[in-house]
Amino acid sequence: MITWLRIGFIVVALCAVTLVLLPLQLVALAFEWKIRRYIPRLWHRAACRLFGIRIHVHGTLDRRRPLMLAANHASWKDILVLGAVADVAFIAKSEVAKWPVFGVLAKLQKTIFVEREQKRKTGDKVNEIAERMKAGEVVVLFPEGTTSDGNRLLEIKSSLFGAAAAAVPHVPGNVVHVQPVAIAYTRVHGMAMGRYHRPIAAWPGDIELVPHLMGVVKAAAIDVEVSFGETIEFRAGDNRKLLSAEVAARIRRMLLARLRGRDYR
Repeated sequence: MITWLRIGFIVVALCAVTLVLLPLQLVALAFEWKIRRYIPRLWHRAACRLFGIRIHVHGTLDRRRPLMLAANHASWKDILVLGAVADVAFIAKSEVAKWPVFGVLAKLQKTIFVEREQKRKTGDKVNEIAERMKAGEVVVLFPEGTTSDGNRLLEIKSSLFGAAAAAVPHVPGNVVHVQPVAIAYTRVHGMAMGRYHRPIAAWPGDIELVPHLMGVVKAAAIDVEVSFGETIEFRAGDNRKLLSAEVAARIRRMLLARLRGRDYR
């Protein structure tokens, strides 16, 4: 009974926040005002607070532009968490645009949807990503391409860094800054979350959404560690596979350190 009351409260509260912010965001999107980048952060912060997600940030977001964040991906909550700590634009697979609720919210944040199976359309989207970065937007890439169980980093796809390569010739200094980010879900109700309990926070593809949401609501208090790593400068002529390998190594090091309760440095 308490769980259902909590769900009802979260739904009502999120609807209220959305109704307040939605008109301003729609106008900002229509006129391409820069404020459209900042409004979603307010919504994400409210959502994290309502779900009981407590964010602990380590390191800082690089101030240099253009900037791409490359993060591990364990759950839909990663979107809320990163959206709450920085004004960012996400890159997502095209299927997300068709999801109920999540798809609408993603469009309101002007998420970039990529159709990975259609190379011609993917090329167009790579150019869009490059243009957005040139305009000063911070773009988030989940290079694993899918969600993990939260205990490890899956193999990352170097092809997804094509946007960084496409932007290089068109930006001052011919350099794109790629900053690795590790998102680690570490505690529930203040107690350490072991690898077998981490699915409470993580959302691998074989778990249905509704039961997972129920588990998150029941948990009520989840701690997540967000680590911003050392930025890599990607220049003309640099190899994307070497970039992806270095990004993977840095994310993995930060992720494992936070899951073990250590400082990765």
